[in-house]
Amino acid sequence: MPNIVLKAGSRPPWVGLAAAVWVLIASGNSYNFPLFSAALKSVMGYSQQQITFLGVANDIGESVGLLPGIACNKFPPWAVLSVGVVLCFLGYGVIWLAVSRTVVGLPYWLLWLALVVGTNSGAWFGTSVLVTNMRNFPLSRGTISGLLKGYIGISAGVYTLLYSIVLKNSASGLLLLLTLGIPIVCLALMYYIRPCTPASGEDSSEHIHFVFAQTASVLVAIYLLITTIISDVASLSDAISYILVAIMVIFLLAPLAIPIKMTLFPTRSRTNITPSYSSDSLVPREGDSTPADSLLKPSSSATYFDSFLEGEDGSEVDMLLAVGEGAVKKKRKPKRGEDFKFREAFIKADFWLLWTSYFLGVGSGITFLNNLAQVGVAFGLDDTTILLAVFSFCNFVGRIGSGAVSEYFVRSRTLPRTFWLACAQIIMIVTFILLALALDGILYVATALLGICYGVLYCLTVPVSSELFGLKNFGVIYNFMGLGNPIGAILFSGMLAGYVYDTEAAKQGSSTCVGPNCFKLTFLVMAGICGLGTILSIILTIRIRPVYQMLYAGGSFRLSQTSGN
Repeated sequence: MPNIVLKAGSRPPWVGLAAAVWVLIASGNSYNFPLFSAALKSVMGYSQQQITFLGVANDIGESVGLLPGIACNKFPPWAVLSVGVVLCFLGYGVIWLAVSRTVVGLPYWLLWLALVVGTNSGAWFGTSVLVTNMRNFPLSRGTISGLLKGYIGISAGVYTLLYSIVLKNSASGLLLLLTLGIPIVCLALMYYIRPCTPASGEDSSEHIHFVFAQTASVLVAIYLLITTIISDVASLSDAISYILVAIMVIFLLAPLAIPIKMTLFPTRSRTNITPSYSSDSLVPREGDSTPADSLLKPSSSATYFDSFLEGEDGSEVDMLLAVGEGAVKKKRKPKRGEDFKFREAFIKADFWLLWTSYFLGVGSGITFLNNLAQVGVAFGLDDTTILLAVFSFCNFVGRIGSGAVSEYFVRSRTLPRTFWLACAQIIMIVTFILLALALDGILYVATALLGICYGVLYCLTVPVSSELFGLKNFGVIYNFMGLGNPIGAILFSGMLAGYVYDTEAAKQGSSTCVGPNCFKLTFLVMAGICGLGTILSIILTIRIRPVYQMLYAGGSFRLSQTSGN
């Protein structure tokens, strides 16, 4: 990469954040599986267990992001996005050929592999955008994580609206949109997804910008939910349908108002002393620390010795440091809150406590999501479109809400974000038990609660990973955490839920299972799994409380006086 120096303010990160919204909508393509799984089952004549294992392929592709995580440290974001474009076109293209009957008789293994490839595009899209923006906004990790993960959650509502209103419930039309539409959008926006001068937090308007972006995302989520319900219960003309879609597009363009406002009404920075970074410096190499993390030192780091050095002549300080480095050759292992290499994080108890807790909670949530259409039918629903819209909306609420709430409490009370992971899993325990009891009217309430909890778990793992193990190798560490999703899908959705469903359906002498027994055992097992996850989350919260007290002493990350400014 060319060594282009980016002066402070030359390219604010808000343009990239506005473009990231659309790329993240594209990265949520894996949420479409419930929309075309029924058509795939009908066209290909698959059993429910075969469809369930296709759902596992969907989750594997979505969550296996180790390669994009590594690529983010070696290649610019546009290159990472380009890989996602190719995978999306190839994977969903094969599924479209099968569902549209353009090619007849495609083998099951090929469709399984195509679904892995197609949904893996989302990992490349999402990782590129998430890593870039976490580094561009290093002082607002919880807020950025909640906002970005929230838009991924919204994507299910966006696709559902397009599917029901524009595509008239055409599964082949939806797959064609995924095959061609997503690559076109990402190719058009990849120029804007790139490293820039990290936001310093000095600008008092930055908080207002985040509030505006969060408000816009909440409004579009509410709009998608209401519009989906209206389109499901009423017959809309083509003109009204296109107007509703146009309004949705305007909502999704709302974050672009921030850089436009900054351009038309620029504000002066409080300080003129701001470090310059090169584009290379924002793509860390082995042995380097990221500019973001070099700024993020706890306030306690300003020691008496630091103050002494600041008063010395620069040449004398350099000489003292050189002598010290030559005399003492020590290789100190990183402490929690500093930059870890992946292999260093891999052997830490905190790493595995976080991974296991995430795996148990998200694995339970993805089991419910993958079988949402069948759960709805088992509970007596003919159309599960609204059910998916409710889950999508509440998933978004959980993501953006947990990001904002955890950010407030971590700064005001130094409360670890993992506390909210435990709370989410406690709610999931109760919800799964209520579903197993099949109480009247519980389905929509349960779907809403599980959507919120799934969003909380999915969102908060992002900032927790970066706070414990640093931003330098964040892409790899976070994506390894994401492996809990497909592993949970294989064990809980494929091997448990699919088997129990087909067994009950066979007892009824049909391929479609109806009644509370279709998922009763699955829900009870999920409740027990979430109970174990709750215990692990509580243990982790107790262990890392001192880390958060160190990192957020005084209410927030502070700029180190020794960062070289």
